[in-house]
Amino acid sequence: MRDERGGCLLFLIIFILHNSDFILFLPVLLYLLRHAEAEPHRCDDFSRRLTEKGERQAARVGEFLSKSAFRPDLILTSPVLRAKETAAIVARELASDDPDEVPWLACGMNPDRGLSELAGYAKLDSLMIVGHEPDFSTFAAHLLDLGSSHSINISKASLTAIEMPRLVPGAGVLKFLLPVKLM
Repeated sequence: MRDERGGCLLFLIIFILHNSDFILFLPVLLYLLRHAEAEPHRCDDFSRRLTEKGERQAARVGEFLSKSAFRPDLILTSPVLRAKETAAIVARELASDDPDEVPWLACGMNPDRGLSELAGYAKLDSLMIVGHEPDFSTFAAHLLDLGSSHSINISKASLTAIEMPRLVPGAGVLKFLLPVKLM
């Protein structure tokens, strides 16, 4: 259908829907970054800091991202110190804004809650979340409809990319899972 000016009415409708509060959902590229190596023991698990090796791992992830086409629009992080430090180092390497700390990424993240929280970021083209195991393996299995988190293992400082055509369980498409030693 064309209007009298020859423009495409369908394009106009899609543009209006996309730029309104009721979103025409476009795929989101979701990056899952497990925190880098942290101190093995502390009386308070939330205060475990990155080791020197962990700092190097996080910098390596950030360098890899800065040299590639993989640049998240926004970085969200767990409030746990080792994840916040990982996210901050990656953001610094990318020369991007400071990561946003969100409580739902703390240890013990529920996959359904993670999906519902991600809906608030559906207008972004890409999003990085920085968090923990076994949460991320469980979350990835949920997004990819793997049935069990035993089918996937996300090691420290590994970067996983999942394209989400829709924010529903099982809709994800694995683009890559890259351990830091290959970056």
